[in-house]
Amino acid sequence: MTNAKLGAALQLLGLDDAAARLYPALLDLAPAPLGEIAAAAGLGRTDDPQAAYGVLVDAGLAVATGPDGDPVAPVPPAAALEVLARHRTAELEESRVAVGGAFESFRRRRLATHRDTLVEVVTGDAVGPRTRQAWASAREQIRQLESPPYSPLPESTDDALATLARGVTQRVVYSRESLEHPGRLRESIEPCVNAGEQARVLPSVPVKLVIIDDAYALVSLAIEEADVNHTTLVVQPCGLLSALVALFEQCWRQALPFHGRTTTPGGPPPADRRLLWLLAGGASDETIARELDISRRTLFRRLQILMTRLGAANRFQLALHAQRNGWL
Repeated sequence: MTNAKLGAALQLLGLDDAAARLYPALLDLAPAPLGEIAAAAGLGRTDDPQAAYGVLVDAGLAVATGPDGDPVAPVPPAAALEVLARHRTAELEESRVAVGGAFESFRRRRLATHRDTLVEVVTGDAVGPRTRQAWASAREQIRQLESPPYSPLPESTDDALATLARGVTQRVVYSRESLEHPGRLRESIEPCVNAGEQARVLPSVPVKLVIIDDAYALVSLAIEEADVNHTTLVVQPCGLLSALVALFEQCWRQALPFHGRTTTPGGPPPADRRLLWLLAGGASDETIARELDISRRTLFRRLQILMTRLGAANRFQLALHAQRNGWL
């Protein structure tokens, strides 16, 4: 790492410019007198080498090795860096709270006089960046009602996977149309479910909706018009947001679980498990055959084999027995 990059890293941890410039020279020359190290660091008349050295000592990065304070030398930085990182994290969190609080105060003042900040209208090319910002800002939970038509946002699956990787809970209710939309199941839904997303399915959902924590919601203007009027409403905390949360929870309770991979041993091979997964999710025969890349005739034959194996008289019983056997 160059001295410039090292200095920049130290400043990110909260050290001032002089201390950040002094430390690389300390690593190059120590043990050595402080004056020699300061000269090598290029500290000028306006800088105070003793003060910069004091910053390093206070941070746990340097120590005097002689009885009179010279020469000076670095010390193993592991413990110091941990403390600096924690302090910096705490400062950033305080800044986040302060900025958020300041905006909330502004919003309340604005609301008291104009009452026009509860719903923000985002249109056109601004929808994509605002949606990605919303996913990146989630801290605890994302709740989503999902259905076609889909806007051309190729990064949406990557954003969802990155959010899951950060430990954010994702609960999604898909419409049956989502499962049947060409490529959506294989390219987006299955990867997210296999990464830990909790998914359920309804025949239809009333609105395209994403709720970020309990902070705000993104609502497509209308499902039928989403591909024509590329418009999203951003709903801030208010009675409307509470109603949207209640709507999601009602849909979630009514929806059927849509499972991904299973770890139960002794079941059917992966292809048949995927068939049962799609069947339990309510996918049509055409969709199942397309996703498995088989003909409808082959699909019916495999269904008959599974029904015979489980003693099921119909598809409903097949899904029920598969669930009881831990295959879903």
